Amino acid sequence: MAAGAGAGPRLAELLAAGRRLWEELETGDEPSSGAPAVQEKVRRGLDALQQAAAMVAQLDLFSNNEELEEIASADLRYLAVPALLGALTLRQVEPSRRLEHLQSARRHFCRFLRLCHSYGLGTFRLPPASPTGEEGPGGPATGGPSSAQPSLVAMAASRQAKIERYKQKKELENRLASMRTCVESGQADEDQIREFYLLEIQRWITTSLEEIESIDQEMVIVRSRGAAKQPPAPAHGTSRPARAPMKPFILTRDSAQAKVLGAGYPSLPTMTVDDWYEQRRRQGVTSSQSVPPRTPAGVTDEELQKQQQEKKEEEDDEEALQKARSWDDWKDTHPRGYGNRQNMG
Repeated sequence: MAAGAGAGPRLAELLAAGRRLWEELETGDEPSSGAPAVQEKVRRGLDALQQAAAMVAQLDLFSNNEELEEIASADLRYLAVPALLGALTLRQVEPSRRLEHLQSARRHFCRFLRLCHSYGLGTFRLPPASPTGEEGPGGPATGGPSSAQPSLVAMAASRQAKIERYKQKKELENRLASMRTCVESGQADEDQIREFYLLEIQRWITTSLEEIESIDQEMVIVRSRGAAKQPPAPAHGTSRPARAPMKPFILTRDSAQAKVLGAGYPSLPTMTVDDWYEQRRRQGVTSSQSVPPRTPAGVTDEELQKQQQEKKEEEDDEEALQKARSWDDWKDTHPRGYGNRQNMG
């Protein structure tokens, strides 16, 4: 393993700058993540950490052929460079490139987890190289009908794992907060420094697992939104000829509607039924016998019968007059409801 003594200060400064900017973004009170000041910090942090990652790769600080005990205590902090890169990549706000940023952040988190897994840091299962449901380079998609609809047992296990990770993360944060002052002030010995950096790596492992799960869910949403915006493909075969739009027409029931709805539409039918009957009567086409008398609107059968009764009385119909008098006399001696004693005891 190549020690980072020669380029140590420069590498340490890049990592410290990137970490400081990330902490400012985490604890900042900016109203929007898309504010220019926030995005400027994101850009500067990514530049510093990308340079740090290039220097770590150039110095070959970490190798799959060595054990965790062979890594110097001062070099353990550089293990978290990919995780910091992933966290800052997620902070980028650009809707047109959101899918690209999600994929880049996921690659950074997976690189960090693979590195930690090779050194035996933490007990966790490595996430797949590609999100669930996406076809990877080695074969078909891993997500089938069974994975698309997880069982209740799998959902309960996932929920329990999230609760355990949350508890571990809170415990790690408390321990790191109690040791940070001693380490940053230079008063800690090598064992304390090593323990502090290992705890920090454990916290980033928990954060990376959570972020990868959130990234996979967001990528499904982003892909479906992009597919919805694409224009539909033209149908195969001959397309149906477009029909000409139908002309609107208006039916009116009285002359008032004809005057209102017929204005401006000379080609549309605006003659009412009464107008048509009147026109036919003037032309002599329809005889008076063929046209039944029209009942005025709003007159009931009872009122019509009453009018006919009065008309007969006016014509001095002796029989109808006698019948009306007899009916009036009977009503005087028989109140309403007389004789209807059914079910009344």
